[in-house]
Amino acid sequence: MISKILALNAMESPKSGAGAFTRDLSVLSIVAVSGVAAWFVFPLDLPFLTRMITTGLLVLSLFLVLGQCGIATLGHAALYGMGAYAAAISCSHGVLNPVVLLFIGLFAGAIAGVLTGVIIVSASGLPQLVLSIALLQLFYELANRLRWLTGGSDGLPITPDPLLGFAWDLQGRTGFVVALLTLLVCLAVVLAVIRSPFGLVCRAIKVDPTRVRSLGIEIRPALLKMYGISGSIAGLAGALSAVTNGIVGLEALSFELSAKVLVMLVLGGVTSVAGALFGTVVFVSFEHLVAIANPFHWFTFLGVLLVVVARFLPNGLISLPSVVMPALRKPERRRRDARAAS
Repeated sequence: MISKILALNAMESPKSGAGAFTRDLSVLSIVAVSGVAAWFVFPLDLPFLTRMITTGLLVLSLFLVLGQCGIATLGHAALYGMGAYAAAISCSHGVLNPVVLLFIGLFAGAIAGVLTGVIIVSASGLPQLVLSIALLQLFYELANRLRWLTGGSDGLPITPDPLLGFAWDLQGRTGFVVALLTLLVCLAVVLAVIRSPFGLVCRAIKVDPTRVRSLGIEIRPALLKMYGISGSIAGLAGALSAVTNGIVGLEALSFELSAKVLVMLVLGGVTSVAGALFGTVVFVSFEHLVAIANPFHWFTFLGVLLVVVARFLPNGLISLPSVVMPALRKPERRRRDARAAS
């Protein structure tokens, strides 16, 4: 097995060792400090920031299957919605502990991830994309038909107990703290997964599945395992949204949500955790601010932003420093060369 991992490392070596640990710790520290700063700077916008965090968790889960494995999907909201509905239905049947509800959402998302993953990883390319959309629509219609269980288009309210004596107030303080802690834990798990030998195998499958198969490594079990991990994070995000918002609606299983999450990941950068989080912050903030200023045409401005990023920053907004800094150094380098020549 060690020789196989070394062979994969020759194909595409991930950042590892002390440097990788330092970078991962920096990412966790930045997220933690940003969350604490947001608590004091935007005390009246905590529900909005909580929604941003839950969306970021969903984008992280998509990053695991698309950025690490190359699995094309436009139906990732199915896993999110399953977690949300599992938590809401459990609460309506007497499970009121919010921590238990979050774990129920996590397990529901993992199960949904494995079940849908069996179908999705059996295909590739365009059929894979179509299968993900078809499965999402099946989940959506099922939730809409089972009104007695899900509430249908009216939504399903959820009223969990206070957490350690802290009520789920309208100011969103309890929800924001829980969401931030959940994000930090999930972020640490995601970083550990992508740095592990298993994560390296998944990256190699994305780059050259034929060579991975020639090394004797089974591709489908690895992809299915990653899909289950991704589903657990997506389901946890859905349960967190249900607990903090107090209601679950059909929009949790909508195609629009899946498309937005994919856009966020592409906008920030498909191949990096930081890009996934940064893309979420930029998209949700842009949507919030521009929609307030121009509620009828904000999609136009969003389209312009996406075209600019796709044209000039194909690796996402996270690659902006690596593009800008060399451009800024060129004039100084020319002046230095001119002085040396003279």
